[in-house]
Amino acid sequence: MPLAREAVELLVQAARAWYFEGNQHGLRDREWMALRFLGRANRFSRTPSALAGFIGATRATASQIVKTLEGKSFLVRKPSHEDKRSVVLHVTAQGEKCLNQHDPINHVLNAVTALGTDECVRLRDSLREILNHLDAAHQRLDASVCRDCMFLAERGPGTGKGRTTAEFMCRLYRAPVSLEETELLCTSFERTRDRPKIEEHLDRARVASQG
Repeated sequence: MPLAREAVELLVQAARAWYFEGNQHGLRDREWMALRFLGRANRFSRTPSALAGFIGATRATASQIVKTLEGKSFLVRKPSHEDKRSVVLHVTAQGEKCLNQHDPINHVLNAVTALGTDECVRLRDSLREILNHLDAAHQRLDASVCRDCMFLAERGPGTGKGRTTAEFMCRLYRAPVSLEETELLCTSFERTRDRPKIEEHLDRARVASQG
């Protein structure tokens, strides 16, 4: 069997962990996908329309999923600070607990973690390249991590009374972005080869958290 086909078939088998019939712990696979995404998305992407685009559903279907998650107290809606006409979806503490304890991908996550850091990095980068090829072939853009986006610009800490300290700025939304937010998913993501070098900022933050 050709090596590439064997690798793809293994990926398909791994996907059984997050695509399944019925429900697990009270949620269907697409509801898990929505909750998982909203737990990792930045504030610009936690909207009903962004959710619909990410899970590949209609607005009506995404709205029904949100209602289901709200009914289980996993989500709450809050007015957007950027646009008062819009709402932002927030995962509750109960929703985070459910993800930590019962998310169907947790077994896969543990298996990948067991590979070690170097293997994880290689796996991540290989999967990213595969998605890049798929995006180019289908003329689409998938959500990805803010730190790799062309719209992320580095800037100095905010100054002045009442201003929020931020090391970065989103040039698309013209809004400050904190260091922690650069690790979150964004549905407005566009890749760039000349991304800001923020690894040193992340290293400093990790050292500070350990201290």
